[in-house]
Amino acid sequence: MSAPESVAPAAAPGPLAGVRVLDLTSVVLGPLATQILGDYGADIIKVENLEGDLVRSSGVSRHPGMGSISLALNRNKRSLALDLKSAEGREVLRRLVLGADVLVHNMRVAAIERLGFGYGAVAGLKPDIVYCAATGFGQNGPDKDKPAFDDIIQAACGLASLNAIGRGQPDYAPSLIADKTTGMALVNAVLAALFHRERSGRGQYVEVPMFETMVAFMLAEHLGGLTFEPAQGKAGYARLLEGGRRPAPTKDGYIAMLPYTGQHWTAFFDSAGRADLAQKHNVRDRHARNANVAAMYRDMAEITRQRSTAEWMQICAALDIPATPIYALDELPQHPQLQAVGLIQCAEHASEGPIRYLNPPTRFSASPATVRRQAPLLGQHTREILGEAGYAEQEIAALEARRVVLQSALPD
Repeated sequence: MSAPESVAPAAAPGPLAGVRVLDLTSVVLGPLATQILGDYGADIIKVENLEGDLVRSSGVSRHPGMGSISLALNRNKRSLALDLKSAEGREVLRRLVLGADVLVHNMRVAAIERLGFGYGAVAGLKPDIVYCAATGFGQNGPDKDKPAFDDIIQAACGLASLNAIGRGQPDYAPSLIADKTTGMALVNAVLAALFHRERSGRGQYVEVPMFETMVAFMLAEHLGGLTFEPAQGKAGYARLLEGGRRPAPTKDGYIAMLPYTGQHWTAFFDSAGRADLAQKHNVRDRHARNANVAAMYRDMAEITRQRSTAEWMQICAALDIPATPIYALDELPQHPQLQAVGLIQCAEHASEGPIRYLNPPTRFSASPATVRRQAPLLGQHTREILGEAGYAEQEIAALEARRVVLQSALPD
């Protein structure tokens, strides 16, 4: 197992090496985004209140405050536990702003303004800062002050209604789709703003709203007839909404098989001795395939039941038809592709013992993304960060005594 805070070779730092990010985010959306920035080499200072980020209690845990979701979202960060409700705590953050390149938060705008860290105040301290606010709803609209969580945004953006297809009632996707998608958009926004600053020398305010981000995400393929004015039909991508493609049953389970071209379908039906079905569905004609997709998949299911998943995988490989077995989450560590690329790794965490973690999936040939440290305990780096900001040991001790900051001790 690798060391919990192993450092990447100095000769090959990540593409964001030298960039410091003040991370005032919590739960999933913001922490996922800042973790990716950390994977890319940025120095992420995770500013938490003295009770810690709420997500610390989410998922499976060995010890309080170090739940599995927090471990998965907070690697490559240093934790500073700070009471921003106190005047002294706010002064600490103001000093940290002076050395930061980026500040990211997902508080309601009115709340961070009351704390004194709205964009105007922060830019007054550091004019070239990239200030990114992850909001629930765009601040120019009537819903700007409404609370937003993944469920709420899934419902508002149309995703929950799409999940009603075949179920009879709306439902949420069993993944934090809105949080994670918006988190990826936040990463893109910060990178673009940093590039702009590199070119112009100017910082700026960046807003990434969950609702609008998810509506844009959903309507990329589902704008449909609303694309035109006047509308040429309803919203929605018919091929998806009308169903058709689905995992196919096999003799011993299911397989995801996607004969995509007319050549694929012809080869599939021929391999099963059913060339007549290729003619029946006119598979060489793309428009006919789209129109007949549900019937084609019904015929596919009758054929795939006759052989095992492994047999169909061999056939699909020979015919160059895209296919995969259906993997359960618990089976992913054994996926041969993931094992070959080393996505899932093990490490000895300083407080949690042996853990699994995911390597950054994006690869840079000259400036690799790396895992330099595992997720921190609450306040694990408080003294270190304050020392870098110019606080003397006696000052730090006084702040600890007055409960302005908290320093966690690693187990012996």
